[in-house]
Amino acid sequence: MIDLKKADQHQITFLNDAYQNKKIAHAYLFVDPIQESGIATAYWLACRFMCTGEKKPDGQCNNCQRILSGNHPDVFLVKLDGKQSLSIEQIRPLKAELAKSPVEGTHRFFIIENAEKLTLAANNALLNLLEEPVAPVVTILVTNNESKILPTVRSRTQILHFEEEVQDNRALELLEYGLSNEEIADLTNSEKLEQETKYLYQEIKEKDNFALVRVHHLAENKSSAEQKFILFILKKLALTDLEQDLTRQSAARILDLLVHCDQMRASNVSFRNCLDYLVLKY
Repeated sequence: MIDLKKADQHQITFLNDAYQNKKIAHAYLFVDPIQESGIATAYWLACRFMCTGEKKPDGQCNNCQRILSGNHPDVFLVKLDGKQSLSIEQIRPLKAELAKSPVEGTHRFFIIENAEKLTLAANNALLNLLEEPVAPVVTILVTNNESKILPTVRSRTQILHFEEEVQDNRALELLEYGLSNEEIADLTNSEKLEQETKYLYQEIKEKDNFALVRVHHLAENKSSAEQKFILFILKKLALTDLEQDLTRQSAARILDLLVHCDQMRASNVSFRNCLDYLVLKY
């Protein structure tokens, strides 16, 4: 369920003014470092068009609830769904929908999350879609990297930049490290996990035998997101130590071993065996 409270207030004001003056563009590019606010704002706009409550959008009426839960026939979301990229097969259905009139409202909404992950073929298919806004459709691309959107696609959208300072710095770091928005959301107890990882890092540096015991505890029943987070913290600690003369050599050694751990995980070696390798090799 999308939370409208996470929509960007500045962009809401802008879009509401455009709505009231009948100046909503046929296509937008929301540039949002984390994308969560951008997605919520896209859904806010869809609800603004279709809400039946007194204060629009109220997020509570039947239309809003169906939109926010992904069950409205006039709102379509394209997302990664665990894949590495957005393919042309995911864009083609939108082309077919473009020829149809809205089922219930006055407009249809095509929302594309992680638009920076569109393949070249998908980009070209999307370009054709943007060039033929015959039906009353609003297409919203949400991305954390504007430069990865084809210039020809960008030129056919109205670009809205979301405020970076209101975003969570740790989430930005995790996105840059390679975690998806879904994986970041899965980290429900990251503070405790980070502290445990810091203990492990210190024990590795001190060659404390307890490090192996902690490894087995850390590796137990961890999701893919949690595994990536643990490796992220270990690398971050090692990079910090790398800047200090007294610990540079050991930090460089740990970083080198962590690179091997990444390669092992890519080869489907269990996470516990990866951490065992890190401790024993160091």
